[in-house]
Amino acid sequence: RCQSNRALYLQPMVSNFFRFWILLTTRMITKDWAAIHRKHHARVEMGDDPHSPQVKGLAAVMLRGNELYRKERCNQDTLNRYGEGTPDDWIEHQLYTKHSMLGIMIMLMLNVLFFGPIGMTIWAAQMAWIPIFGGVINGIGHFGGYRNYECADASRNIYPLAILIGGEELHNNHHTFGTSAKFSVKWWEVDIGWFLIRMLQIFKLAKPKRTPPKVKTSPGKSAVDSDTIRAIITYRFQVMSRYGKEVIFPVLRDEYQRTNIMSKTLLRRVQKLLIRDSSLINPENKKQLETELQKYQSLQIVYQLRLKLQNIWSRSTATQKELIEALQEWCQQAEATGIEYLCQFVRQIKTYVPQHA
Repeated sequence: RCQSNRALYLQPMVSNFFRFWILLTTRMITKDWAAIHRKHHARVEMGDDPHSPQVKGLAAVMLRGNELYRKERCNQDTLNRYGEGTPDDWIEHQLYTKHSMLGIMIMLMLNVLFFGPIGMTIWAAQMAWIPIFGGVINGIGHFGGYRNYECADASRNIYPLAILIGGEELHNNHHTFGTSAKFSVKWWEVDIGWFLIRMLQIFKLAKPKRTPPKVKTSPGKSAVDSDTIRAIITYRFQVMSRYGKEVIFPVLRDEYQRTNIMSKTLLRRVQKLLIRDSSLINPENKKQLETELQKYQSLQIVYQLRLKLQNIWSRSTATQKELIEALQEWCQQAEATGIEYLCQFVRQIKTYVPQHA
């Protein structure tokens, strides 16, 4: 989180301890794995993503994750482009990079010294830990699990108790807020990495730079202004998550209650597509979604308005005035539909203010 995601500051003594620990347990070089991790985030699920199951297949990432890592670390362009800011001191060049095998050999000797012959088994388990669970995270973490947010990739939270792989089990959260030091976002999610960071913070050994934004509101606020725009851009993932839960799913539920058994089956099939980022929907599913939406006017309306809302903060070249006008127009269109779920949602987002307002 410190090197790959630049999400927190570590006191030099602590930083050097972790660098040494990585040498002992993985023989990986900080610049190598930080660069590969950053490239994965920057090019996620594109053709040059170092380890995407969507591109390379789940089996390849799960079974050959180590091979994919070694191949990418030989790509000097990756290291140069994505490895900026990683340790570049004497110990990195003269010890860690030159003698990367030394660390795991020291770990083997320590295990045998402390535990006797069984130490070799413990060492073997330690050496297998990263390759096996790295494959799990990079494979299953983009293939199966639950999603809190509909970010523009297939990342999933494998399970809410993130205690085996330092918190990476909360992979959808991590990809949504890629520069956050904290991976958990729900009260019932446990991020053991964040627990350790908080412990270090107590002793002033660590300082988080960023955490997931928390939605802030001003109850008396009832107009769209510059604060609203700044807020919904900051909270855009929470906004879209709430739109799905508070608008699309209630409308879907109402349509579901009014329709016959066969139509209910079809509605179930498109339920997840209604909140999925359009870039993740394949042509066949898009056609199926369009066909179903034509049958249900209210569902079609809220879906189209969802796309229009998302498009507002995607307009990177728009001025603040243009963004305010676009959001005001969107709110007027939403209220004009007469759909109460939409009207409630509009009233809610008008109360949004930036975190530091």
